[in-house]
Amino acid sequence: MKPIYLPVMKRLMKQYRRKFRYFLTRLETVKPRGLDTIVKVADKEVWKETDCLQCANCCKTMTPTFTSSDIKRISAHFGQTPDEFKEKWLYKERSTGDWMNKKQPCQFLNLKTNKCSIYSIRPADCAGFPHHTKRHFTEWVHVYKQNVEYCPATFRLVEKIMDRVEKK
Repeated sequence: MKPIYLPVMKRLMKQYRRKFRYFLTRLETVKPRGLDTIVKVADKEVWKETDCLQCANCCKTMTPTFTSSDIKRISAHFGQTPDEFKEKWLYKERSTGDWMNKKQPCQFLNLKTNKCSIYSIRPADCAGFPHHTKRHFTEWVHVYKQNVEYCPATFRLVEKIMDRVEKK
């Protein structure tokens, strides 16, 4: 497992942002043959190299979208009503109507261990992050464009995909 040095990753993410976004945008219109297989293989490699507990940048800099079932499940865990939970921890995004964390880093993140205090009942958005396992890569490019700036695993995945696609 490669160590993640978040300050270094942030510099790399900023440095390669434009190149990666251009590459991903191009994939939306020109899908190379075998892309989904390339992504699947590269994803397995990335997870052999990545330990999210070294980073937790997603929890430090992003907020998940809380579904109504997430809110019911988590509020019950805390012995609160969904309204009490929303009042204490969440705000409603005006443009989308989504429920999001009021603060960053996430209130459920232990900053010393990078562990989630509600891991077993965490929001579905957190459980699926960074969403590499979506069925067809090109249908989710917009998500990769965002996550490549925050997630070292997504950064490494796009890097591997670029390398393999450009070698073809």
